[in-house]
Amino acid sequence: MYMTLHQKIKDEIKTAMKAREGVKLRTLRGLVAAFTNELVAKKQKPDGELADAEALTVIHREARKRRESIESFEKGGRQDLVAGEQAELAVLTEYLPELMSKEEIRAFVTAKKNELGITDESKKGMLMGTVMKELTGRADGNLVKEIVDELLK
Repeated sequence: MYMTLHQKIKDEIKTAMKAREGVKLRTLRGLVAAFTNELVAKKQKPDGELADAEALTVIHREARKRRESIESFEKGGRQDLVAGEQAELAVLTEYLPELMSKEEIRAFVTAKKNELGITDESKKGMLMGTVMKELTGRADGNLVKEIVDELLK
């Protein structure tokens, strides 16, 4: 029987409890809470289940929050807080698909740029939108933006 990502994460909570893995348990509980919030936001029952694509969107959002926190804490010199966020990010990353490398993104963006016939910065938004629509969940948005900026200079 196929188990959704949402259900798999709920089951992993039980495993983390038994293994007394504090960081993993805290992170997964927060993730399930985020899933519930997403269900409520979509006007569904809180005890429902998200489809895998929706669950991945929530996991990406949570991972991005951790990355932003790590960056902020490093700027503020709070290494004690950085370690906790990095541990949570590592747990979240286990459930995310492998992201594309910078070279793979560059090749994709270059091909899309040529396909759309974009030659200057005025069409940057169109290129960025098209690329992000196709690479959602497979590429880091900041990296895509950086590459698009490089190619259109």
